[in-house]
Amino acid sequence: MDARTEPAPAAPAAVTRPPLVREILLVAGLFLVYKAGRQLAAGHTAEAYRNADRVWDLERAVHLPGEGAVQSLLLHGDGLPQIANTYYATVHFPATAAFLVWLYLRRPAHYVWARRVLAAVTAAALVLHLGFPLAPPRMLAATGLVDTGHVYGPSVYGPPRTDHLSNQFAAMPSLHFGWALMVAVGLILVTRSRLRWLWLLHPLLTLLVIVGTANHYWLDALAATALLGVALAAIRPPHRTATTAGDGRARPVPAQAPAAEDARDAEDAKDFSDFKGFKDAGDLEDAGHAEDAPLVGAGR
Repeated sequence: MDARTEPAPAAPAAVTRPPLVREILLVAGLFLVYKAGRQLAAGHTAEAYRNADRVWDLERAVHLPGEGAVQSLLLHGDGLPQIANTYYATVHFPATAAFLVWLYLRRPAHYVWARRVLAAVTAAALVLHLGFPLAPPRMLAATGLVDTGHVYGPSVYGPPRTDHLSNQFAAMPSLHFGWALMVAVGLILVTRSRLRWLWLLHPLLTLLVIVGTANHYWLDALAATALLGVALAAIRPPHRTATTAGDGRARPVPAQAPAAEDARDAEDAKDFSDFKGFKDAGDLEDAGHAEDAPLVGAGR
């Protein structure tokens, strides 16, 4: 080797995905723990109604818009309430699971980060559910709101006294909104398409649905946002890196000319469109060593 030639810097180690079977067992086990923990708070009926009166009065004291203003937009025929109820019942878990699966396949370092953030938010929510049981606005006569799930269907809840599958007095914080916001934040962070900001429509629509169906107060969403903000500040995402498809080695992203950046935007736009199918896994992956952390998998 010529003495004047400097050796090439060693490439960082390839990103390794956490073992799939271990991830499935971990999430399943913690899901059961979370469900058991929620049931511990299910019997605090009187306290949940007292807290509901306090939350409702606080919202009026700080002049938050009434939840009824959103619900009135839905109650123009049967179609919109049924669509909103279906969205509430069917989108929450699948959207979050699809987000994590896509990250696992395409951005393994960011997958570990997102899993840790969701775990932290969900664990903190469980503590609040135990310490501050809260009846949703659909159960509070003072709100004058309609239980759209019961009236129009479909409903995911039965009568509180006989519903042993969920804790209906766990309105605050709203994990429906917290998880939706995390999905949007994560996808905006890991993609470069100019359209990536449209992911914010997911938490926005989720907010309108949870309020319009009278399953949550505005303050439930604000509490979830605060918890997510703390988790994001404490658990930092890995740096973006480029990974070659051929050898799987991660390298820092160099400065690029505008034309090259446009090419990367086009490539990430393809990633964006491939989200539902999880196709062509392996084009880009983030570098960094993934540390294990649990994701608790359930919530309102």
